[in-house]
Amino acid sequence: MATTTAAVAAATTSAAMGGMGGMGDGSGCKISMLWNWYTIDSCFIASTWRITSPGMMAGSCIGVILLTLSLEFLRRAVKEYDRFLVRQHLNREATSTGTSPPTKAASGSGYQPKPWEQAIRAFLHMTQFAVAYFVMLLAMYYNGYIIICIFIGAYLGAFVFQRDTLGGGSEISATKEAAVCCK
Repeated sequence: MATTTAAVAAATTSAAMGGMGGMGDGSGCKISMLWNWYTIDSCFIASTWRITSPGMMAGSCIGVILLTLSLEFLRRAVKEYDRFLVRQHLNREATSTGTSPPTKAASGSGYQPKPWEQAIRAFLHMTQFAVAYFVMLLAMYYNGYIIICIFIGAYLGAFVFQRDTLGGGSEISATKEAAVCCK
């Protein structure tokens, strides 16, 4: 009887500690707030995402790469949708005045999207924000394999989706994009 009480007390204490410092959360998950290379029994986001085999870890790594790729895709989709709206606006202006569409540099007036266009822009932003949040949550597990996969996904995503014409006047290069807010 004393051993069962001690085992219950140990399990309760382990669950109450919440998995900090690699202690586990009572469900058999290895969770650490320090850099780690855990594979088997590591958990991500929820206890249902528990790695039970090397194949499952490999699948999780591929999933993390694809998630990060999708983030870069969404970033590109936002830019392309905005470009589409501006082109469409310039073409409508040109059709109504009977002139050829002005170049980006020549069009001084901005374009205020219609409410349904802004709703699509907001949805794309929300989706991008949600994916970025999940990537950040995965990075906060400090698992070396997962972080390397995030880096690989970011590299591949930038390689595939940031392929754009550089220069050209008002275009902003990817390296300067982060500092655009602070000009």
